[in-house]
Amino acid sequence: MKYSLEQIMEIIQQGNTEKGLELLNEFEKEADHQQQYDLVQLYNELGRPDKAEPLVQYLIQNYPDEGELLTTAAETAIDMDKEDEAIEWLLEVDKKDEAFLQAQMLLADLYQLQGLDEVAESKLKAALQEAPEEPVLLAGLGDYYLEQGDFSKSIPYLKQAERQGFEFPEGSLDLRLAEAYSSTGNFEDAMSYYEKGIKEKQEPQALFGYGYTALQVSDYQTASKQLEELKAMDPEFVTLYPYLVRAYEGVEHFDQALKTAEDGLSVDEFNDQLFLEAGKLHMALDDQSSSEKRLREALSLNPANRDAAFAVLELWHTQEDYESMIDLVSYLKDIKEDDPGLDWYLGKAQWGEEDFNKALETYKGIQQEYTENELFLEDYGRLLLELGYREQALRHFRSVLSIDPANTEIQELVTDLEDSGM
Repeated sequence: MKYSLEQIMEIIQQGNTEKGLELLNEFEKEADHQQQYDLVQLYNELGRPDKAEPLVQYLIQNYPDEGELLTTAAETAIDMDKEDEAIEWLLEVDKKDEAFLQAQMLLADLYQLQGLDEVAESKLKAALQEAPEEPVLLAGLGDYYLEQGDFSKSIPYLKQAERQGFEFPEGSLDLRLAEAYSSTGNFEDAMSYYEKGIKEKQEPQALFGYGYTALQVSDYQTASKQLEELKAMDPEFVTLYPYLVRAYEGVEHFDQALKTAEDGLSVDEFNDQLFLEAGKLHMALDDQSSSEKRLREALSLNPANRDAAFAVLELWHTQEDYESMIDLVSYLKDIKEDDPGLDWYLGKAQWGEEDFNKALETYKGIQQEYTENELFLEDYGRLLLELGYREQALRHFRSVLSIDPANTEIQELVTDLEDSGM
């Protein structure tokens, strides 16, 4: 042979692909079986499974029970989008063959692609029965459950793989464990795995997961650091913005939080949550006009955003804009939004407009929802007291004290009422 495979590969790597393929074609004519197998691998690496397919099938005719050839034929078929053919090759691999475990892993992947999740799971479990200590199978089954969202099931398998020193060829075992622990609410465990895993592989989803998990344990510095890096890496990752806003709020960097919310809106102008966050931040920075504008925009995008509704209702209550409060609550009720908190604000607005009978009726209608709510009980008590229902008001104030005995203002009010003969 004029050229070896290594020499031909060097020609291809130098950019002369056409000449290299011609030389490979010539090489193939004189190649022995081992060289033909090497050619199959090379063709697959070059993204030419069409050239690899006839060669590997020829080799299988000569070595029909060779599991490595069967899995190679399956991988070649997968690259050619012939999934059913790949499954047929893999099913021929004998249990005693060294390639059996790899074949089961490939089968599981193929069945998952076809939506046959239970079959995929059974293949992985069957393989694990044959080799219960095999790290690649333990990791594979853990990864399978992770992809299925069955995080509690994934952890034991991933932990066993970790103990055996397994490393994923792509991705990170630490990051998989971090995701699983975070998703099951074990945030402290997740944090330690994120800390290790992020050093191995910085990818958007991992940075987001780390930032989100840090928020759950109130580690705002770590959360902001990870989410800032994600924002720099992929500013279109719109989900990050509300969480980065909260991280900045956690360290009281309100200007940065507001800028982040506005940056997010430049990426996604239909994100009602970001409008809400911007509105709340404008309020914290004492810009009521901008706050109202952003909160209204949040509600116009999503009338079901109750946090936005309550925020703007509270703003209007401080501004004594009772008419706007009543209009908004009426509108939300018309579109079937139902929440006792809306009625509470309606009652506040009616009270503010001195429509006392309606206010009293509204408060009475929701009192069963708030029997343990100190603020409502005090509010209702003050309304009753203003209307002259002193005995009923006293009962509500005593209920407040049963919840919070240290409320000195209400203690004094109760004492005054009792001293006056109540």
